[in-house]
Amino acid sequence: MFGNRRKLIKEKLRREFGNLKVDSFDFEQIENYFQKKDHTTAFQTLSDKTCNDLDFQELFMFIDRTNSKVGQQYLYHKLRTIPLHNSKNAIHEKLIGEFTNNPDFRVSVQSQLSKLNEREVYYIASLFQDEILKPPKWYFIVPFLSFTSVLSFIMVFFNPVFFIALLGLSLINIVIHFSNKKNLFNYFSSIPQLSKLNNVAQELFKNDSLKEINADLMKSAGVLNKVNSRMSVFNLEAGIQSDQQILFWALLEIVKIVFLIEPLFLFGTLKRIDTKRTEIEDVFLFVGEIDAIVSISSLRKGLTNFCTPKISDGQKRLFAQEVYHPLIENCVKNNLKVNDKSILLTGSNMSGKTSFIRTIAINVITGLTINTCFAQQFSMPRVRVFSAIRISDDLMNDKSYYFEEVITIKDMIDKSKSENLNLFLLDEIFKGTNTVERISAGKAVLSSLNKENNIVFVSTHDIELADLLKEEYDLYHFSEIVDHKTVDFDYKIKEGKLKNRNAIRILQINDYPESIIKEAIEISEELDKFTVANTCFSEIRG
Repeated sequence: MFGNRRKLIKEKLRREFGNLKVDSFDFEQIENYFQKKDHTTAFQTLSDKTCNDLDFQELFMFIDRTNSKVGQQYLYHKLRTIPLHNSKNAIHEKLIGEFTNNPDFRVSVQSQLSKLNEREVYYIASLFQDEILKPPKWYFIVPFLSFTSVLSFIMVFFNPVFFIALLGLSLINIVIHFSNKKNLFNYFSSIPQLSKLNNVAQELFKNDSLKEINADLMKSAGVLNKVNSRMSVFNLEAGIQSDQQILFWALLEIVKIVFLIEPLFLFGTLKRIDTKRTEIEDVFLFVGEIDAIVSISSLRKGLTNFCTPKISDGQKRLFAQEVYHPLIENCVKNNLKVNDKSILLTGSNMSGKTSFIRTIAINVITGLTINTCFAQQFSMPRVRVFSAIRISDDLMNDKSYYFEEVITIKDMIDKSKSENLNLFLLDEIFKGTNTVERISAGKAVLSSLNKENNIVFVSTHDIELADLLKEEYDLYHFSEIVDHKTVDFDYKIKEGKLKNRNAIRILQINDYPESIIKEAIEISEELDKFTVANTCFSEIRG
């Protein structure tokens, strides 16, 4: 029976390799490890704002092919944490090759990892990240009552009168036992899974290829083995399911009440765990890292086009060939070269400007975190990523759209002055204010952000910005083809600024009244004359 089940599991793992995970995603639990992790040594951790701008949850659901909850938490942390250097890339690429080319090896690893796919596994990280529960003030009496109960039980065989004493002690112990149940419940999910995690880690470590992940793992695993004896009480109770086991559980519960076994074991175990946080995290990271590598292998297997990036330090250069957005079905691929200038994109709504900005950002992030880009070729510097794409009113705090945008961009300006290289992503800068001030402030801010080695990707409808920034920014545009009754987009990036404006034409093909179309055209022509006159005056005065 068990042999057939294992065979079915292995067949399922082989069949699903390279495919999207069909599963629900509990992001509150998935994010837990990342949110509580110390990131002081990281080059950058992506902010919630940037993640929201880039649809990070959807990206994670596409990339995640992990087999365990530990691996899922680790992969989420990995994708949101840009490291100072990718020192393990060579080891990871070697393992990715082995997982891809040796299905038997991969499936054996996945089979071990899948033992950690229960929801309770999410809580393992709390054992080394959260403050451990301390014994209550009344706990000092527990060892005394337990010892007295054991002594009374032994004395019953010599003098039945001691049964009355044992019964009296048991009544007191019932109160303590059930008062402690809430404390026990807080760890009933995590402690049994810790034992399972340690066992899986030791099984994985038997493979020579995986030992390179952490050659010293057995030191940490050995320390946890010593805690296993105390954890066995939790493991035993967690596995009870059948009727016979329930009867055994009832008898065990009586024994635990009489001798106060639960509070003794709980706080004894927690005291030991509290001193083994480093060892627990070592084992957690070992398993999580392996699962993340398997996930990257599966991701690449399912892609028709990907590359590993070339990362250069200290240069304002970025090159993308046939780059695409992984979440857009049949996404049009584009090429781009950044060479000492930033990028300003013009184009109408829905033409692809914002999606292209997100495409570049996503490829930079996945390139720096999982060494995988959705492109034929991709090269870049190590940069921090900041965005101002999806901004909304904060009505709860009485902040307007413009005020939120001002705060977000001010933070970018502050970041731009650091020694680190930065990638700034902006969509329709200062669109919450009037045209004259939008263009004036936009030009000043974009010039400031472009200084040093910072790279800026910005989209705008304001053609005037393209003229003002042409010395500092390379100009590109997306355009549409307006037919008699249709509007078609090719989503191909083109050099230069947008020259054709089709907004009024689109109104016309959608049957707006002719009077509106005529008036709009007349006003547009007058405004164009006014803009040209102002530009000439500015140049003469300059």
